[in-house]
This record gives sequence, structure tokens and C-alpha cells, in this order.
Amino acid sequence: MFIQTHGRGDIHLVLLHGWAMHGDVFAPLIEALDARCTMHVVDLPGHGRSRDSDLPLEPEACARAIAEATPPAVWLGWSMGGLVALTGALRHPDHVRGLAMLSSTPCFVRKDGWPYGMEPDVFAQFSSDLDHDYKATLDRFLALEAMGSEHAREEIRKLRELVFAHGEPDKRVLKQGLALLDHGDLRAELASVQQDSVWISGHRDRLVPGAAMAWAAEQCEGRYTDIPRAGHAAFIGFADAVVEALDPLLQEAAA
Repeated sequence: MFIQTHGRGDIHLVLLHGWAMHGDVFAPLIEALDARCTMHVVDLPGHGRSRDSDLPLEPEACARAIAEATPPAVWLGWSMGGLVALTGALRHPDHVRGLAMLSSTPCFVRKDGWPYGMEPDVFAQFSSDLDHDYKATLDRFLALEAMGSEHAREEIRKLRELVFAHGEPDKRVLKQGLALLDHGDLRAELASVQQDSVWISGHRDRLVPGAAMAWAAEQCEGRYTDIPRAGHAAFIGFADAVVEALDPLLQEAAA
């Protein structure tokens, strides 16, 4: 996997992006934390500059490889990247010093007793649509990520600009990612999270309900923060608010 280092601060922070994206999507957050953190920005397998990685897009494998390639750090996962970050916290507790979940949930799909997810057929439909119109399907997903945000136009423009910045994401891996979002479920393990955690949602997020993140935070005694005018990609238009929500975790890491 491609992992690039940014920043010059004493706090080590691993950044894990969402589906179809790559580490460059975090540029506003990287700039905001440059003096405070040394950031290890990952391109997950099949994405960005890890497009030709032969590592499977599977949380256990990714978390293990990242832990081997980076120093002990706080891990931040956005959207799909949150499943990798949460897995890292559970499987490598001596390495993951804190957990930040940004617009991410332990279970993305609605199930019996879990009303906070998307409809079960949504990810299957996206997977099917990838075969028929690859770029249009990606575009629809990016639009869904930006929808609702006060800065929706800026966010969709930025996401569209980034998605093909390092070549087309691997369609096979994109399907693996959709399957991961469809079937991943770590709810039962939340009580085993040992690290301090923060759970940050955009109030206008159309993909991950704030109620899902508030529930998850409660299960692991984490902190929940809602950013009022933000959508799914809160760090693009509201980087300062994301940094403020991260502050208790970063202070703990520094101590």
C-alpha cells in the first residue's frame, strides 16, 4: 500500500479514506493539522496510488499491513475507512492509540433491530451499475456523499476532481468495497474497544445517520459530536469543526 507522510507535529495520526477515494481527499484536514500532527495518509488497496496493490480490500488484512508500516498512532477512518480503523483498534490495541470515526458506522446496512443503515439493496444496485456505466455510477455515489451539506457544490466538485486523479479505481476492488459496506458488521465488538474514541457525524449526512454514530459511541464510551451544517465529507467544508471534535483525542495522545 502507498502511505505518504505529511505534517511535523508530535502526534502520529493515520488517515483512512472512503470508498472510491484515496488519501488526497483529506487535504483540508492535513493542512489544518500540519503543525500538530505527523500524518500517515493511506491509499487503500485498489485505490489511488495503491491501485495495483495485491493486498485484499479486507479490514483485517489492511489493518495488519498498516500497523506494520506505521508507528503507534491515533487512527481516523472516514466512511468505509472507518471499518479498517475500527478493526485496527480491536485487533491491534497496543498500536492504535486512539480511534476517530468520521461519518462511519460499525454497520452500514439496515437489519432487524438496526434501523440506522441504508436499505440492503442499495450497495447491490451500485455494484450491478458499475458493470453498465462505471463513471456514471461513481458520479452518483459522489453526489450522494455531498448531498445535504451546506457546501455541497464545493464538495461534489472536489470529490469529482479527486476520484480519477491517480487513474481509475480498480472496478474489482470497488465491488469488494461495496460488499464490505453491505456485509460488514462490528456492532457486537464495540464494547471491546479499549482506546478513547471520538465519533464525528455531519448532521446532513445522507449515508450515515448521526443516530448510528451516537449509538456506537455510547457502546464504547466514546465521545459523539454532530457538525450541524455538514454532510458526509465534513472535512472538506468544515475542517476546523472536525479538528475541534478531534481535539480531546489528540490532547490525550499528546499526554
